Amino acid sequence: MLDGRIQSVMSFVMFERVADIGADHGQLSIALVTQGRATKVIATEKNRGPFDALRSNISAAGLDGAIDVRLGDGLQVLKAGEVDTICIAGMGGALICRILDAAPDVLQSARQLILQPMNAVNETRDHLRAMGWAIDDEDLAEAAGIIYEIISAVKVPTAPKIFKRESSPLRREFFLRRLKKLERVRDEMSRSSCARSSEKFSALAAEIDALDRICRG
Repeated sequence: MLDGRIQSVMSFVMFERVADIGADHGQLSIALVTQGRATKVIATEKNRGPFDALRSNISAAGLDGAIDVRLGDGLQVLKAGEVDTICIAGMGGALICRILDAAPDVLQSARQLILQPMNAVNETRDHLRAMGWAIDDEDLAEAAGIIYEIISAVKVPTAPKIFKRESSPLRREFFLRRLKKLERVRDEMSRSSCARSSEKFSALAAEIDALDRICRG
């Protein structure tokens, strides 16, 4: 059974040609094909060990011909125009941004990005906008007790709408966890007079205040 994180990523897929970058065990790739969400999937892994495990899982699922498994770094093993949707999940935000930057031709030919950064989520959002991508939806998903943020971005946005995350049953718990985390950071910074007078501390205090209002509301 797919965990909530993989299910959420898959629910955003708009197009039938999909790249699963850093596919790990291949759960997303296999589900996309077996559930009829994609007609072509390219699953990639950078290192030989994970690549061999991925290829073995794809073979065990009887999908050798349906899923193209490639060894290589990020989008660099793809050709421009091969896929429409690019999924990158389970990596740090900075790494995701580097992967996107490293293959501009492939990125330019894609129509949708689905990203699940493990950290630096706001920086990932900013990077997407700087590259000309518009975030068209977001959601929250829980797996193994962790709440993840999933971002869908497109080149040509549709009419503005309310993101899935706004009605997610995980929304309040996600904000509560973030509030507690930021409060710990604030308490640590408060020990230094220099840190207390910094712009970062002011921004942190403002976000804590906003989150506190949301959690109380």
